[in-house]
Amino acid sequence: LQTTRVDEEGEKMLHVLVSAACALRPGSLPSGIGASVAVARHAQPSLSASVTELPFAKYHGLGNDFLLVDSRSSKEPPITPEQAVKMCDRNFGVGADGVIFVLPANDDAADCQMRIYNSDGSEPEMCGNGIRCMARFISTLAPSEAKASSDGVYTISTLAGLIKPKLLQDGEIRVDMGQPILQGSRVPTTLPADVDGRVIKAPLSVGGSDFAVTCVSMGNPHAIIFVDDLDAIDLATIGPQIECHEVFPAKTNVEFVQVLSPTHLKMKVWERGAGPTLACGTGACALLVAAVLEGRAERSATVTLPGGDLQIEWREEDDTIFMTGPAVPVFSGVYSVE
Repeated sequence: LQTTRVDEEGEKMLHVLVSAACALRPGSLPSGIGASVAVARHAQPSLSASVTELPFAKYHGLGNDFLLVDSRSSKEPPITPEQAVKMCDRNFGVGADGVIFVLPANDDAADCQMRIYNSDGSEPEMCGNGIRCMARFISTLAPSEAKASSDGVYTISTLAGLIKPKLLQDGEIRVDMGQPILQGSRVPTTLPADVDGRVIKAPLSVGGSDFAVTCVSMGNPHAIIFVDDLDAIDLATIGPQIECHEVFPAKTNVEFVQVLSPTHLKMKVWERGAGPTLACGTGACALLVAAVLEGRAERSATVTLPGGDLQIEWREEDDTIFMTGPAVPVFSGVYSVE
């Protein structure tokens, strides 16, 4: 593994070099969003014998880290999910929560397409921190069809639909995350729903403990549980049991939340397909929705994650959720594909 340390001033030039290197090799990366869904959604690519080195750039959003690959010359990711697992390994690979592929647009309304392989090889529908990192990454690439509009907005197609991140002047990225899905059958979950089909404070027993679960989909499923003391939660034990519980047929992301005030929420997350992470953007959006539905919070709040803060707003007038937070470059390099 060959890497080059990036400072803020040299970031753009390094990414141009990475992009140029990609242009000399077959292969590119697609996009996906979220936590884990079936890899079987897409035909899996076979690695070309000529793709032995893969240029990448590493970014993180509040510690939720990703390897970004410029795959605009290809319709499919240049590596398999199994190879992505090796690349994400923190001891024997580069180390990351997932690999994000920037692919050509597959929708007339989109500038480009996003797909993701999680660190366990699964493919999620959507990833909030990942899409902020992707927006920052493609803004540094050589001119292409993936251009932001005049107001700095990209339209990116994902397995969860079209997502629109906007690059702000202060360096933060504000993402139009669309509208939450509240119908339990569409999350999906088989937990009992209310007369409107929503799953709010539904009872769930796991590992000898009883929880009240509110379910929200941001294009990927989330199970939100409010607790009095976040530090008392054994996330490593309870998280995977809820993730894989039979009431979640597509598995689920799991968020434990402590309400510090109506405008300040604190969370820990067990991500489907990745385990405990320092941040989950879609989870932060989902938990604000759950907090509003349970009467615990206002529609605009700071969400504190292990890796830092996100600003989340759920607009009442059009039901749209906005997420604002950072995306930080770490380094660029070339990975030797096995």
